[in-house]
Amino acid sequence: MKALYFNHFGDSNVLKYGNIADPIMDANSLLIQTTFIGLNYADIYRRNGNYHIEKHKPYINGYEGIGNVVKIGENIKNYHIGDRILFVDVPFSNAELVAVPAENAINVPKFITDKIAISLGLQGLTADFLAHDLAANHIDEHVFIHGLSGGVSQILTQLLVADGIKVSGTVSTDNKIQIALDNGAEHVYKRDEISNGKLFNTFDTVYDGVGKTLPQSLELLKHRGKVIFYGMAGGLPSPIDPVNLMSESKSILTGDLWDYLTDHKSRQLRFNRLLKYINRHQLKINSPEVIPLSNGQIAHELMKSGHSAGKILLQP
Repeated sequence: MKALYFNHFGDSNVLKYGNIADPIMDANSLLIQTTFIGLNYADIYRRNGNYHIEKHKPYINGYEGIGNVVKIGENIKNYHIGDRILFVDVPFSNAELVAVPAENAINVPKFITDKIAISLGLQGLTADFLAHDLAANHIDEHVFIHGLSGGVSQILTQLLVADGIKVSGTVSTDNKIQIALDNGAEHVYKRDEISNGKLFNTFDTVYDGVGKTLPQSLELLKHRGKVIFYGMAGGLPSPIDPVNLMSESKSILTGDLWDYLTDHKSRQLRFNRLLKYINRHQLKINSPEVIPLSNGQIAHELMKSGHSAGKILLQP
């Protein structure tokens, strides 16, 4: 099969495209012929050697993809050749063929395209987890999101607005303000506009995937508010004194998506919930940027640049 692979860690120049051995299936797996593969920033970290990557010779990056079943393990009874399957946590996905454990498979209905389904994949499931498992906001609550134009944040904003939540947040540049407003945000600020204290003690919940903004997030909270802390894209946060949190009844909630996506049922339930927002026209997905898998170097450089407005997909 054809795959995007590398033999040692480094910049995008280490990526190669060519023939490698087909994956080895077990009795509880499905062999998927991929139609699209999701590129995520974690793939940049893995290629650089700064993030866990499964051992394989050569290294094959990627954990997210969609495609059709072409072979079925002998212990599996509820799948058929040709079924469409989405997966978000299966290694070695930068390839034409991927062996997907049946427990990791998400069934994709006919009414949704492959491009939309995979654009709802990891980012959509993350947004759903943040909104419904961690935050559980109530109607008319006011929330704040750092980085409204990010992939997860765009979906998260729309889910919250559909749930009756009032959303505010930041963007990094002027040209991203309209994106956030189109997604339903009521108030959009440039990052430097919230450092003067005028929004402190304002919000019921702050969603923080930046990391270094955690002290600011706590200042934005009302008493009894909560920060949903889910990443460190901008750097590690400074230490937080829990005594100070206690004095204002503020809390920090965090979690790992994979503690919630533990089996096929939990994956399918959350994906189906996202589809309901799509069907009610409460969630729209920007057209993804599709790049041939053979041009993986270009895709990695685009991801690193931050200039893409939607999901980046690799096409075998």
